[in-house]
Amino acid sequence: MPAIFFGHGNPMNAIGQNGYTDAWAEIGRSIPRPKAILCVSAHWYIPAVAVTAMPKPRTIHDFGGFPRELFEVEYPAPGSPELAVRVQELMGDGVIADDRHWGLDHGTWSVLVHVFPEADIPVVQLSINEAETAAFHYQTAKRLSALRDEGVLVIGSGNLVHNLHTYAWGRHNVDPFDWALRFEDKARELILADDHEPLIEYESLGRDAMLSAPTPDHYLPLLYILALKRDGEGVSFPVEGFDGGSISMLTVRIG
Repeated sequence: MPAIFFGHGNPMNAIGQNGYTDAWAEIGRSIPRPKAILCVSAHWYIPAVAVTAMPKPRTIHDFGGFPRELFEVEYPAPGSPELAVRVQELMGDGVIADDRHWGLDHGTWSVLVHVFPEADIPVVQLSINEAETAAFHYQTAKRLSALRDEGVLVIGSGNLVHNLHTYAWGRHNVDPFDWALRFEDKARELILADDHEPLIEYESLGRDAMLSAPTPDHYLPLLYILALKRDGEGVSFPVEGFDGGSISMLTVRIG
């Protein structure tokens, strides 16, 4: 299976149709059908490593201030306690099996409603441990590589550039900020060169990086996907663009 990082952007993409959502749907049509999906979402950012282990995960509407229509969206994909156990085996001791509290947050379902609209593929989420470094996440993700050979689609959902303080709320056709463009261009250059170390130590990339990823939650899912790249594999960017000037919608596909 490929491994894919999605820039999920505004939750309203879940109920909209635009160039981003059309491209997400095309990805779903173009890849082999996975046996299951493991998603690392920016929105399960907690001081622990946990994996959803319930057979029927709930659809979590983890946002506010949006139209009622968005809160009515359900993504009734089954879970996979078996995949949760497999993730625990690969990642080692200390991974919590969450069989009652979490579910599928909008980082996961706002994209999957377009990629796999039938919601008939089991989905499991893996949390991001907020207490750990970027290097920890990159190295930990490498342990998940075997899942790709087992028919599991590993996805990360966040945004390479995610600065809500500078986001043009309600005005989506604004030009992206210069610093956002520079950081995305630099990241793409490093990804294509298989030079992951500066991306792991992204804070060393200067002011553009700090403005683009002022908090790590939306950035770290990208590292989980980059860590799964194998020698000689191709990289592509099937979705591109900026929303609101400071949200990169870039999708990164490995394999």
